Amino acid sequence: MGSALTVGLETPPGPKGNWLTGSLPAFRRDRLGFLTECAQTYGDVVAFRLGPRKMMLVNHPDLVEEVLVTNNRHYIKHFALRMTEKTLGNGLLTSESDFWRRQRRLAQPAFHRERIAGHAEVMVAFTERMLQTWSSGQVRDVQEAMMRLTLEIIAKTLFDADVSAESAALSAAMETTLRSFTERVNHLVSLPDFIPTPGNLRLARAVKRLDAIIFEMIARRRASGEDRGDLLSMLLNAQDENNGDRMTDRQLRDEAMTLFMAGHETTANTLTWAWYLLAQHPEVEARLHEELDQVLGDRAPTLADLPRLSFTEHVITESLRVHPTVWLLGREAIVPTVVGRYPVPVGMTVYMSQWVVHRDPRFFEDPESFRPERWQDGLMKRIPRYAYFPFGGGPRICIGNSFAMMEAVLLLATIARRFRLGLEPGTKAKLLPTMTLRADGGIPMVLSSRR
Repeated sequence: MGSALTVGLETPPGPKGNWLTGSLPAFRRDRLGFLTECAQTYGDVVAFRLGPRKMMLVNHPDLVEEVLVTNNRHYIKHFALRMTEKTLGNGLLTSESDFWRRQRRLAQPAFHRERIAGHAEVMVAFTERMLQTWSSGQVRDVQEAMMRLTLEIIAKTLFDADVSAESAALSAAMETTLRSFTERVNHLVSLPDFIPTPGNLRLARAVKRLDAIIFEMIARRRASGEDRGDLLSMLLNAQDENNGDRMTDRQLRDEAMTLFMAGHETTANTLTWAWYLLAQHPEVEARLHEELDQVLGDRAPTLADLPRLSFTEHVITESLRVHPTVWLLGREAIVPTVVGRYPVPVGMTVYMSQWVVHRDPRFFEDPESFRPERWQDGLMKRIPRYAYFPFGGGPRICIGNSFAMMEAVLLLATIARRFRLGLEPGTKAKLLPTMTLRADGGIPMVLSSRR
């Protein structure tokens, strides 16, 4: 990979692709492989086309910081996220400009450290409830199990609701929305939502199901006027500091839908990849168990244990490096700007891939290896700031990043204290980069009790 300091041409190098489709077939066939090859072949700034859309891929932390921080007001979220409007509406993930800033101010108090600390007991209790159904010798699809668990946790912390009876149906609805997103990005032209194609009808049914649940919860809470200490109560009571306005039902729905989907999908995938990696590295798993036995003994973890569960946290940190749940960020220029010394015209999308940057040997020794111990000697302070950015960065960094890290560490500790998860012979996960990095078809794992 080239150096960010040596770029100086008007047009970045990159694959030419087909005259009509550009590099879309190669991107569609193997997204992660295509981005990796672009970085390795052309350097820190790469230009290519996806159909009619002009793209730029930047692969150096300094350039990522230019886009996400220094010149963040020169960009909006990219075209693919606008395809999620039917599902996510105008929530924090998709909204822009002054409206986004207002919503961020209103939602921020719900994610203050003291507030999210109160959810630690819920996270552990729901995990312990799940473990009551586990026993040695069972084979579980760990991705499905983690999806269902984190869905139940986000429903409890967001809405103070127990959706365990509906979790399968809710997971299926969310799965449909994610598949729809992937299908739309994979095609040059997407038909409008109102055309009754099979895909559009499936998406409409899924969104209707999710809407019914969320709007009902909002209506019940408004009627009761009760503050239950959950995120919905915080959002309902939040007032604009300038004019005193509160969120409408539609705004609440959009923010709740965004948090509902992002708040369980990302953590579930992080844990899924952590189990997969631990099963392939018994020496790391043994060290994890040693720490859990020393710190916890024969009890479940609590919030107070987190400072002493440093290796457990490093397992999550390293899992997010090797298999970043958010594997690609995109920003679309709304004014003429530059990245490094290259001009970025209005309408061009700039991609930044965690998958690529997190595996750059300039910043990580033996980058393909899963080595949680690499984080124990202050690596985070020695590498460039945006050599590691699993939650994005700049003003639009994930609002729930502290919530997600706390949840991932507590769930990993709670489960690993009681069970080992081993891969069934011959199991090899297939990477599926959709909105998040998932395992296509799940990952069956064999449970072994540690008691």
